[in-house]
This record gives sequence, structure tokens and C-alpha cells, in this order.
Amino acid sequence: MDVNRRHVIGASAVGVAGALAMSPEAARAAPAVGSLGRDVTQYGVRPGSPDDQTRNLQRAIDEAARAHVPLVFPPGVYRTGLLRLAPGSQLIGVRGASRLAFTGGASILSGDGADGAGLTGLAFDGGNIPLPERRGLVHCIAGRDIRIADCEFTGSGRNGIWLEQVSGDVSNNIFTDMAATALISFDALGLIVSRNTIKGTSDNGIEILRTAIGDDGSIVADNRIEDIKAGPGGSGQYGNAINAFRAGNVIVRGNRIRNCDYSAVRGNSAANIHITDNSVSNVREVALYSEFSFEAAVIANNTVDGAAVGVSVCNFNDGGRLAVVQGNIIRNLIPKRPIGTAPDDDAGIGIYVEADTTVTGNVVENAPSFGIIAGWGKYLRDVAITGNVIRNAFIGVGVSVVPGAGTALINNNMISETPRGAVVGLDHARAVTTDLSAGGAQQYAQLMVGSNAVRR
Repeated sequence: MDVNRRHVIGASAVGVAGALAMSPEAARAAPAVGSLGRDVTQYGVRPGSPDDQTRNLQRAIDEAARAHVPLVFPPGVYRTGLLRLAPGSQLIGVRGASRLAFTGGASILSGDGADGAGLTGLAFDGGNIPLPERRGLVHCIAGRDIRIADCEFTGSGRNGIWLEQVSGDVSNNIFTDMAATALISFDALGLIVSRNTIKGTSDNGIEILRTAIGDDGSIVADNRIEDIKAGPGGSGQYGNAINAFRAGNVIVRGNRIRNCDYSAVRGNSAANIHITDNSVSNVREVALYSEFSFEAAVIANNTVDGAAVGVSVCNFNDGGRLAVVQGNIIRNLIPKRPIGTAPDDDAGIGIYVEADTTVTGNVVENAPSFGIIAGWGKYLRDVAITGNVIRNAFIGVGVSVVPGAGTALINNNMISETPRGAVVGLDHARAVTTDLSAGGAQQYAQLMVGSNAVRR
């Protein structure tokens, strides 16, 4: 078939002319964005109206989902109560201009089994209206491949997003002024949380949780998280930028975290956690935490500038063990923890570890108490501290020497400006020996202090 250029141009001109000649009624019936989807105003929804739009919005969501086409929200404010997502619902707005203003209810959007649902370019304004417990402005349960991107969440009366048994991707969103937490995920099925901006929450920034200890595999990457308060108080349940609880195989990498009442990253009973390449400043408890009944943690290549403790890998008494702490820069530690923590918890410490752990290639500077601590009483086993640089710490390395404590190797470290000693034996938090780097370590059979470079 011979289709020349004039035929193509002629056909195009006819198509354009036909579109221009379309009646106003037909134009309104046609999708406003062509093949991209249906315009929500086709269903009697009026952006900018002072009236509640819930009923017409729900009809638009249902009919677009049945037709397997996206639903497009032109710029404007849409006042609404609870809306329910259907499987395959695709809601698309103009980023920064299409705003859903909450009028009350359990959530703005809720999906139960809404597989394949997507939200893009919408702003969700909670108006600081209180939500029920365990709810978010967007609330999804038992959904696969749910995607929330380029949206804004502000003024939530509880959480921004609440997910249960969900797989998918939550990326490039902005969360501000959350009464509780920006994003909570329970029992994820394969979740990515990336490149979000979170500023101003009263509980936590991101929570990756499970109802029982098990594999989770969520990836929390490249987020910017700031100004996280421990509003309800407690001893560490709140005030954390990223919290993984009972969730195994979680990766937390490349996040920029600043100004938290408690921790930047807290792994509690979270096996095989990776905490890598994060930039942390101005947190007031342990910056990077792996605690309680976990096995295996990698804490590597992070920077921490300002914390009570830089890295803590602890709770061997509860089975917490097996870690690599490597290549971190930790400096400017502060001498006290927040009110609410245990009164005997030390501060001003660069790195604290207990069992089956290597601590290597780290740099610790300006630690009012200890550069590195190994063990708490008898809770010490198989710790190697090698190749680190410690400068300007009251004590360089503190190591438990009480009866029952296990083996520790301290070798080939550069330790300078430590007035109480480069390597000192401890009974819990109390120094009980002279500087063992200058001699005397041989009286402790489990302790091997090698050739460290010490400058007093």
C-alpha cells in the first residue's frame, strides 16, 4: 500500500478539524486528557467547591477502575471524607495543585485488597483532624504492587500512610506536620520506600514493623528525614527517623537524617539488617542501633556528627549478636542521653559492641567518654577491634575484664589524645585498670592487646 506524505498530512488535518468541531456535550463526555484517562469533573465533581465531594468522587473512582483507565484530577481543592480504592485504581493529579482536603472519617483514601492501585501527583491535606488509632490519611491493607509517587501529605491527625501486607513502591513524596508517623508498614511483602522528604513528625519518620519476627526485605533508601520528635515520650519507641522492628533483611541506605530526639536508624530484633551510607547529624541518643534479639547486622560507611552514642550493637543477653561495624566516621559525641532512657546508660561513646563482631576501619573523634567499648560485664564474646583511628576521647578503647567475659582482640589501632588511657579494662561502665596498652594486659587471659599506635 502506497501511503505518501500528503495522505498522512491530509488525514491528520481531518482528525484535527473533527476534534475542533466536536460539540460541547461530546467534549465533556470525552476524556479530558485523551487516552490518559477520565477527568474527575465528568462525574459532577467541582474543584474549589465549598461542598463535600465524597459521593461524586467515589462514583468517579469506581467507574474509572471498572473501565481500567486512570482518573485525572485537574488543579483545585476537593473536599472529601473517606474514599475507597478499588483494585487497579489509578488516581493522577497535577503535582502541587490537585489537593484533597479531608472533612473527617477514618482516612481520605482506603484500600483493602486494592492490587495495582496507584496515586500520583496528589496532595492530601488532613487539616489536623484526628484519625483513629492505627490509621493513615492513605490506608492500604493486603495489596500487591501499590505505588504512591510524587504526592504530598500534610496536617495528618495521626499517620501519613499506613500499609499492612503490602508490596510496592512509595517514592518521591513529601510529608510535613504529622501528628504521629509519616509512613508505617506492617508485614510487608516487598516494599521500597525511597527519595521521600519527611519533616516534622511527633512519633517516628518511617516504621518497618512485623507482628512476629520474620523476613521482611523492605528497602528504605535515599530519603531526607528531619525534625523527628518523641512526642509520646518513652525510652526509644519514638523520636526515631527510621525504625525496623522484628523485620529481617531490611536495607537502610543513603538516607540524610537530621535533628531527631532519639535515633537515626533503630533496628530492634531485626536480623540481617544493613545500615549503610547514611548521613546523620544532631540526634540525641544512639545514632545507629542494632539491639535485642537479632542475628547479623552490617553498619558501614555512615557519617555521624552529633549523637550520644554513634553506633550500638548490643543486648547479647537477649541473643543480639554477629555484626560488622566498618568504615564509619563518628564525631562530636554529646555527654548525655534524653530524659526517659535508663539512668545507667552511658553517653559520649563512639562505638559500643558486645558479641561476635568486628570493628574495623572506623574513625572516632571527640568522644567525651569512650572511643570504642567492647562488652558489658560478662556479656562479651569474640570481638575484634582493629585498624581504627580514635582521637580526642577520654578513654580510647574500653573492654570488659570482669570474670566470665569473653575474648577480645585490640590491635593495630591509632589512638591519640586519650588522657585516661588508650586501652582500659572495665567493670561495666567503671574503669578498673591502668592503661593496658602500656602493659598488664597479660593478666587477663581472654584479652589480647597488640601493637597499637598510641600518642598521649
